[in-house]
Amino acid sequence: HAITVGYFLEWPMPLLAAKADGAFEEALGMEINWVSFETGTAMSAAMASGDVQIAVSQGLPPFVVATSGGQDLQLLDVAVSYAENQGCVVHADLEIDKDSAGELAGKKVAVPLGTAAHYSFIRHMNHFGVPLDSLSIVDMPPPEGANALGQKAVDFACGYGGGLTSMKEFGDVLLTGPEKQEIGILVFDVTSAPAGYVAENGDTVAKFLKVTADANAEWAANPSEEMLAVIAEQSGMDLEAARGAIGTMSFPSIEDQLSEAWLGGNAVPFMKGVADVFVEAGSIDSALDSYEGALNAGPLAAAGAMGMVNIAVPASMADAVNGFVKYLKSQ
Repeated sequence: HAITVGYFLEWPMPLLAAKADGAFEEALGMEINWVSFETGTAMSAAMASGDVQIAVSQGLPPFVVATSGGQDLQLLDVAVSYAENQGCVVHADLEIDKDSAGELAGKKVAVPLGTAAHYSFIRHMNHFGVPLDSLSIVDMPPPEGANALGQKAVDFACGYGGGLTSMKEFGDVLLTGPEKQEIGILVFDVTSAPAGYVAENGDTVAKFLKVTADANAEWAANPSEEMLAVIAEQSGMDLEAARGAIGTMSFPSIEDQLSEAWLGGNAVPFMKGVADVFVEAGSIDSALDSYEGALNAGPLAAAGAMGMVNIAVPASMADAVNGFVKYLKSQ
């Protein structure tokens, strides 16, 4: 019995330490096949074809794009929040910054379409008053976008992770993390899975989220050099690159995730907001009326209950969560 889990290289997360020491296999009692992806859109396709059961750290925008298109996926947790580890970089030779960003009209840009970087790019351009149809937009994963920027095949590029680090060799980000958050650009990834898989394997999913949360808690309590070394190795990064990247990422606790700030309140309307931005930009045909059906906090609440922590669940979610916990106990 085995499952396949999708993840990103050059994306240093605490759960990679648990991946390395077999904690997931032990908790789930099965073999896990880990497969790396370059974009969250590719993760959606792999879940649609049944090749991947759980996607770790899928960007919220690709998740929203998939569910808007009718793919039955569920958001299970907030994997990481990373306003600083995602951005748009203009080639230094152009001498364009946030104060002169209007000059980007007519330029050529590399963007991984349908991803968190794409959503952020649209919001950047709206903020600066640069019409999207004035730009020549090329669909490229961040590492390729960085190469294109270096060769001046594009004027600016948007990305995340290792690709963004490479882009910064050729210029500065247009907006910093705090500047993005100020104009309402939240940047976070989720753990997602096909709804049918979650319905039939709730216990497995809850255990998976529990191991993830334990690794996050361990990192929060003691970000040791030993743990960082394992995370770096698993990410395919050198130690200093991993240190720099993970320093820009935050991993909310189960309790935080279930609060109003995330899954207990903001997540559903935020998904709708992301979808509407994509519809307006002409990137997707239509949005769902509501994204409530795309969120299932039950397994995460059950994962919290496994740690016997007393979690305060917002009233709006209490019924769903309690029902799920009852279901687990009846299994």
